[in-house]
Amino acid sequence: MEANVASSKPSLLRQLGVVSATALVVSNMVGTGIFTTTGFLAGDLGSPSLVIWIWVVGALCALFGAFCYSELGINMPSSGGEYVYLTRAYGPTWGFMTGWVSFFAGFSAPIAVAALAFSDYLAEFFPAMHLEHSHVLFGSGDWKFTFGWAQVAACLLVSLFTIINLFGVQRVARLQNVLTSAKVLTLVAFIVMAFTMGKGDWSHFSMPAVRTSTNSIPAQFVVSLFFIYVAYSGWNAATYVAEELKNPSQTLPLALTFGTILVAALYVGLNLVFIYAVPLENLKGELAVGALAASKLFGPQIAGIFAALMALSLMSTVNAMVTIGPRVYYAMAKNGAFLASAAKIHPKWHTPVVAILAQGICAVIMTVTPFPQLFFYIGFTLNVFAVMSVASLMVFRRRAGWQKLRVVSFAYPAIPVLFLLVGVWMIIRGLQFKPLISLAAVVTIATGALVYHFTLRPRHSESDTVETY
Repeated sequence: MEANVASSKPSLLRQLGVVSATALVVSNMVGTGIFTTTGFLAGDLGSPSLVIWIWVVGALCALFGAFCYSELGINMPSSGGEYVYLTRAYGPTWGFMTGWVSFFAGFSAPIAVAALAFSDYLAEFFPAMHLEHSHVLFGSGDWKFTFGWAQVAACLLVSLFTIINLFGVQRVARLQNVLTSAKVLTLVAFIVMAFTMGKGDWSHFSMPAVRTSTNSIPAQFVVSLFFIYVAYSGWNAATYVAEELKNPSQTLPLALTFGTILVAALYVGLNLVFIYAVPLENLKGELAVGALAASKLFGPQIAGIFAALMALSLMSTVNAMVTIGPRVYYAMAKNGAFLASAAKIHPKWHTPVVAILAQGICAVIMTVTPFPQLFFYIGFTLNVFAVMSVASLMVFRRRAGWQKLRVVSFAYPAIPVLFLLVGVWMIIRGLQFKPLISLAAVVTIATGALVYHFTLRPRHSESDTVETY
């Protein structure tokens, strides 16, 4: 149900071009996943070639998803991403659930994970910041909740960017462009220097690792795609700020495509560097794989410089997600599908201040949650809604007046079907091999449906007009 918003109320402004939108995509993608997951993949897959190939498969899935989201975005250029698409395709209940999930698993949790990875890279200089030095607050095994200096640094980082984001998107975009440029230059320099000056060994690519997983290789490959999915998540980032893009019909497809291709090239290159620097067996279980690879390639002094630069790169990721997330809650609240205060735009700064603050508080709280399990939870949950969004494209294409992208129309429906096949297979395997974490994701989704039906749905039935504040 569309909200009637008075024209006198403050609104979002179309002021982001291709460079800024691409910077948001790149910064939202490059972060926690590439800097942490290769250590998990080493033990799960045990083969250097499989570790490289899983990143290539993930890149293709992300690119196919970006093409489909581009077509959705140019037809519905409103901030909110999946919330907008699912609401119009399946109804307000599903739209609310994707926003509900985005608040927890789509942005707050990834912000917390990126901030914790930032702390772990800073541990190169301040050893007390290693996640392993955190103290257990409660729980045990995989579901223990911890707190220490790593969490303190993570909370401070989240708070810093939350405050900065309150004061206008143009200022944040300029900061993001600088951070993204520093991130890309750092990673490109790292890759080039690794192969020209680093003390690596090509024989590492023929040295397998002892697997820590008891699943078959094909089954584990699909399960491990959840880590890759989280690493590539963000290819849809520009859709969340579509209402602030200049000429969205051109800016959005270019930003999603260029951003995804650039990140895919960086990811494959970085993984080649990691294995070139360190045998796969020695990468197993390592969280800060970039710092370890830099240490082996260049020695401790140069490694310290790269560790600092990689920490800076993670700052860029945190800032991008802090910027994008509140636009989803804003779009929902504007249409009466979230707390009305989330739609409040500051009259001077033109930012959704309440949504930004609420997300920051949630992300700070989530820094005490377990790292690998949170990763899988994020991947499973986001994959469900990405599958539904791409499926909605096939619904919308039957409607008159729908604007079709050539790249999606080529061999249609090959691109959306391939994306859907991989996504559905991941859901099935996730339920089979990680039932408890998958159950947590399902409970999150179901809770969103209950909240909508018992709180917001009765409110909608009372009035044809939803007033926002």
